[in-house]
Amino acid sequence: MTVMENISALNTPLLQVDGLTKRYGARIGCADVSFDLWPGEVLGIVGESGSGKSTLLSCLAGHQTPDLGRVRYEDRDVLAMAETERRRLSRTDWAYVHQNPRDWLRMGVSAGGNVGERLMAIGGRHYGQIRETATDWLGRVEIASDRIDDRPSAFSGGMQQRLQIARNLVTSPRLVFMDEPTGGLDVSVQARLLDLLRGLVRDLGLSVIIVTHDLAVVRLLAHRLMVMKSGRVVEQGLTDQVLDDPQHAYTQLLVSSVLQV
Repeated sequence: MTVMENISALNTPLLQVDGLTKRYGARIGCADVSFDLWPGEVLGIVGESGSGKSTLLSCLAGHQTPDLGRVRYEDRDVLAMAETERRRLSRTDWAYVHQNPRDWLRMGVSAGGNVGERLMAIGGRHYGQIRETATDWLGRVEIASDRIDDRPSAFSGGMQQRLQIARNLVTSPRLVFMDEPTGGLDVSVQARLLDLLRGLVRDLGLSVIIVTHDLAVVRLLAHRLMVMKSGRVVEQGLTDQVLDDPQHAYTQLLVSSVLQV
C-alpha cells in the first residue's frame, strides 16, 4: 500500500479544521478554510506572499485567534481549551518550526541547553539524562556531539535551523507546524535540510503542516497540497496530481513560475 492508502485506511483524523476565518479589519487573512489532517500525513500549503497561508498556520498553532471556525485535535475543541491546556499541548503534542531560528532559539544558551530546556518544560529534571538525550538529538540533526556546549550564535544558518528542529522534536510531538523551514538558506544547505526533514518525518511518523513558497519543497515532503489565493483555498489534492495537472488558473501560474511567490 502507498503512504496515502495507509493514511486513508485510518478512521479518525488527527486534526479537523472547519470554516476557519481570520480578518484584519476589512482585509481577509484566511476565509472558510476546511480540511482534515490524518496521522502520519504531511500537508503542504502554498501561495504567493499575502495569500493567507501564514495566517492560517498561525491560527492553527494557536498564535492567533480566528474570528470564525472550529479546530479539533484528537476530537478535542482546541479553540475552547483553557490557555493553560493549550500551552501544555504546544509543549507536548505540538511543535512549531519557524523560518528564522534566531528568533526562537536562546542565543545565549548552549546548543544542548536549548534542547534541554524543552525537555525540562515537560518535567525533565535529571541532568545526565537530559544531556544524553540532547546529545542524541544533536546527532540526529547532524550536529557533532562536541558542539553541544557551543552557543547557537557560533553556528551557521543551516545548523541553527537543525538545532531548532532538534529543540522542537525532542519531546516526540505528534503534530508539527513548519513555516518556510528552508527559507533564506543556500540551495545546497536546503537540500541537506530537506533530506533530514524527510527522514525524520518518515522515521518518527510525524503529522506535518508545512507552509512554503517553494514548490520543490512540497513535492519532496508533502503527501497532499492546498493552494491558497487571497485567503481562500482554490485547489487541493494529492501533491503530484496538483503540481503535474493543475486545474485552477492560479495554480497553473504558480506551477509555471509566472507568479513570484
